[in-house]
Amino acid sequence: MEKLYFTEEHVMLRDMVREFAQNEVKPIAREIDASGRFPRETVGKMAELGLMGIPWEEKYGGTGMDTMALVIAIEELGKVCPSTAATMMAHTSLGSGPIAAFGTEAQKQKYLTKLASGKMIGAFGLTEPNAGSDAGNTQTRAVRDGDEFVVNGQKAFCTNAGEAGIIIFTAKLIEDGVDKGISAFIVEAGAPGLSLGEPEKKMGWKASDTRSVYFEDMRVSAENILGNPAQGFKQFLRTLTGGRITIGALSLGTAQGGYDAALRYSQEREAFGKAINKFQGVSFKLSDMATEIQAAKHLVYHAAWLKDNGHDVIKEAAMAKLFASEMAMRVTTEAIQVHGGYGYIKEYDVERFFRDAKILEIGEGTSEIQRIIISREILKSVSAA
Repeated sequence: MEKLYFTEEHVMLRDMVREFAQNEVKPIAREIDASGRFPRETVGKMAELGLMGIPWEEKYGGTGMDTMALVIAIEELGKVCPSTAATMMAHTSLGSGPIAAFGTEAQKQKYLTKLASGKMIGAFGLTEPNAGSDAGNTQTRAVRDGDEFVVNGQKAFCTNAGEAGIIIFTAKLIEDGVDKGISAFIVEAGAPGLSLGEPEKKMGWKASDTRSVYFEDMRVSAENILGNPAQGFKQFLRTLTGGRITIGALSLGTAQGGYDAALRYSQEREAFGKAINKFQGVSFKLSDMATEIQAAKHLVYHAAWLKDNGHDVIKEAAMAKLFASEMAMRVTTEAIQVHGGYGYIKEYDVERFFRDAKILEIGEGTSEIQRIIISREILKSVSAA
């Protein structure tokens, strides 16, 4: 399959990231999961390798590659440590992507150059306590006051917030008492009126930084509006579309990590005088797991290829995200089953992959939201015909 989608440059990137993941990320994956420690040293090494700005132009400090390259890197990191992959994924697709797509040249020079080089980590605040799947119900308000906006509100589940140099966030733009719709803004860490909650104690992705973000009479310059203020809602929907492809990539890596562990264990573990993968009950599980991973790869890689070739990928990205995330949950569940009781013990990595898989069905739009998007796009095509 890789011959269909990968260039020589993609293969070189895959091999480099795979080696880095095995030598630098895997050895500490279990420890940072147990402690919840953010792996700053690993993120620094990823920056040195150019992994924090894969799809951004070289003139802004990126490597000038494409979505497929980003998918490859996230997948390889996810095979050994989904938390680390999630940090890079959120930084790139959410914390940097909106500036690359909608930012002014001044914003790109000021922020994207630092983000793409990895000198600064980015975060994105969209979800609120009362605005999750219903993102249009955003309650955070940005009221114009001359050349500034006064922002009040709260964002929830903001990945990288505690490590970020900037946070991109959405808010209702209010001018002269009139609600102008949802816009996006850039705020630098440490801004007066900006505060962070304590790190969330999560089921999985324990080594990624996730917090609530609070705005209390925080002032943001009008220069820090991101893109067209009137198109803010459409802009963040476009951001989420790209993010769904990267969630699909992380789903591939997470599932592959669980599957690889199950396959190894099935070769080593013996029962009734032979390796357990010689029993049909286990071999059929392995067959189903491998088949589902392969099917998900086609969806994710195809969506990335379409995006890189300028096609609309709203439906394809949602399909890739939906199938791959639910596949990752099924595969990691079966990986535990292959391990039996040992799969329930932290000494074995499958329980970590299982915990890390669940959020994939929730983040960047739940499975239910993906089905709404897919059905809407299908019905559009029927109406057009």
